[in-house]
Amino acid sequence: MRRSLPVATVAAITSAGLLLAGCSGKGSSDSSAGANAATKGVVNASDEKGGTLTYAMSDAPESFDPGNTYYAFVYNFSRLYARPLTTFKPGAGTKGEELVPDLAESMGKASDGGKTWTYKLRKGVKFEDGKPVTSQDVKYAVERSNFARDTLSLGPNYFQQFLQDNDGGYKGPYKDKGKEGLKSIETPDAQTIVFHLNKPFAEFDYLVSAPQTAPVPQAQDKGADYTKHVMSTGSYKFESYQEGKQLTLVRNPQWSAATDPLRKQLPDKIVLNLKVAQSTIDKDLQSGNTMVDMAGRGVDGQTQAQLLTDPTQKSHTDNALGQRLVYTAINTKVAPFDNVECRKAVEYAIDKKSVQTALGGPIRGDIASTVLPTDIAGYQKFDLYPQKYDGDNLDLTEAKAHWKKCGAGNVNTTILARNDRQDEIDAATSVIGSLKKIGINAKIQSYPTSKYFSDYAGVPEFDKSNNVGLMMMQWGADFPTGYGYLQQILNGKAISQSGNSNLSQLDDPEINKLLDGAIANTDQAAREKAYGDIDRKAMEQAAIVPLTYFKVLMYRSPKATNLVSTSAFSGEYDYLNIGVKK
Repeated sequence: MRRSLPVATVAAITSAGLLLAGCSGKGSSDSSAGANAATKGVVNASDEKGGTLTYAMSDAPESFDPGNTYYAFVYNFSRLYARPLTTFKPGAGTKGEELVPDLAESMGKASDGGKTWTYKLRKGVKFEDGKPVTSQDVKYAVERSNFARDTLSLGPNYFQQFLQDNDGGYKGPYKDKGKEGLKSIETPDAQTIVFHLNKPFAEFDYLVSAPQTAPVPQAQDKGADYTKHVMSTGSYKFESYQEGKQLTLVRNPQWSAATDPLRKQLPDKIVLNLKVAQSTIDKDLQSGNTMVDMAGRGVDGQTQAQLLTDPTQKSHTDNALGQRLVYTAINTKVAPFDNVECRKAVEYAIDKKSVQTALGGPIRGDIASTVLPTDIAGYQKFDLYPQKYDGDNLDLTEAKAHWKKCGAGNVNTTILARNDRQDEIDAATSVIGSLKKIGINAKIQSYPTSKYFSDYAGVPEFDKSNNVGLMMMQWGADFPTGYGYLQQILNGKAISQSGNSNLSQLDDPEINKLLDGAIANTDQAAREKAYGDIDRKAMEQAAIVPLTYFKVLMYRSPKATNLVSTSAFSGEYDYLNIGVKK
C-alpha cells in the first residue's frame, strides 16, 4: 500500500544532486554525512559495481508477484525485476515524486476527454529468457491482476473499476479462454497499448506506475505461484526463492542500459533474508551485515533510544515523512459501530497522546486529525473531534455524551493488529485502555503482516464472524496525489472480499461521487481542493480515527551506496540503484 507531502526537513537542492541514474560522485561521500542527509540528497553516491547487497525484514511479504501485492516496499523492490509503464525517478523527499516513463517510451497520450490513454513501449526490452516484451504482455498483466480476484486478490482494483466493463462478461484470463481478452485494452501492434476507460481519469500516468502494468508472459504465468519466479524485465532476476526464508536476485543478462535510462546493475547479487527479528536487523544495519531494512519500518523502540542519545549514531539516521497515516479503522458494518454516534464516541475517546508515546514519540509522527497526511497536496488543516486534556488526562466529556446518544451501553469487540510489529501492538493496547473508560471492552487478535489483509483485517466474512470492530492500520499513498491516497480506503467500489484496504467498509454515495468527480477534473487545483473536501466528509462519517502522521526513523548502513529517502515510496530508501561500498 503505497502510498507524501512537502517534507519540512527537505532542503532546496538541485536535481543534478538527486538522480541516481546520473550520479557520478555527487552527493555525500559517506554515510556519516549527518542526520537526515538522505532526505536531502544521495548519500554515498557511487557507480562502483560488485558485491552482495543484503536486505532483511521481520516477516515475509504477501507476495513478490507485481500483480498481486499492495505493500509500498514490494512496489519499490519489485522495480528491480519488473518494469511498469511509468515509475518515479530516484530523488530525495518530494523530488522523488517525479514521474517518468519506464517500460513506456513516453508518458501517455490522452484522448476522448481523458477516457482513452495510449502508450508506446520501448523497443528492444526483453524478458530474462530473451523473448521480446510486447504490448500483449502488458495487457495480460492487467487482466490477471484485476480480473482474476479469486486467484490474485492482494493488489488494488483500479483497472477493474475504471476500464470499460466489457458488459460485465469478462471473467479474467484463467476462466475466459478467448484470444481477445478484455476488449477495453487494445494492442494494435507489438509496441502499442491503448486503455479505454469508462470515465475520464486525469492522473492515469500515475496509475500505470503500479507494478500491475509490468509485463507477464502468459505462457509462464502460474497464477498465485508466479510469485516463486517472476519473469524479469528489470536489471535483476530471480535465482532462488525459499518461501518465508530468503529470496536471491542476480543480474539479468537480457537487461540493457540502452533500453533503460533509470536502472544500473551495481551489486553482483541481491539477497533478501525473511523473518529476521527487528532487533537483529537493527544490529546488522549498524555492523554492515545488512544494508537495507526491506519493509522500511525503521528501527525498533530500544534501538531508537540508543541512536537518539548518541550523536555519532544519530548522524547515521534519517527521519522522514512519507505520505503515511497511522490510524484505527472502525468497522461500519459491525454493531454498534454501524451507528455513526458510536463511531464519533470512539473518535473522542482514543487518547492520541498515549498512542503517540506507544509508537515511539513525536519523532515517529505528529498527532493527526485528518485522513490526508500533511504532505499530500490537498491537505486542509482541521479537527472535527478536538481533544482536551486536564494535565495528562484526556477529557472524556464529549466521548461519553456521544456514547450515551448511541445507546450501546457496555459492549465487547475485537481489535486487530500485526503481531510482528510491536509498536502496532503497543498502540492497540493503548487504544484498548482508552475505550474501556467509556464502556467498550476490546481484546486484541494479532496476525502476521504476510496474512493480515488477505485473511483477516478488512475481510468482511472474517470480521463479521469474529466481531471485529476496530483494526490498526498504517496507510501510504498508492501514488502521490490525493486520489492516490484516498480512493482505496474510502471508496465503496474498492471493497473486496479479500486483500481489502477499505477496512471500515465505508460506502458513502456522496464520498464515492466526489472521488469520481475529482479524478475526472483536468484542473489540478480543483482536484486538490476536492481532495480536502473529501477528507472532511470522511471525518464526518467517523470511520477512521487518525492517530499520527507517520514518520520513519531509519538507520543508514555504512556499507550501502546511493541511499536516498523518497516520499514516492513512503519515505523508504529508493531501492532501484543501491550498491555495496567496498
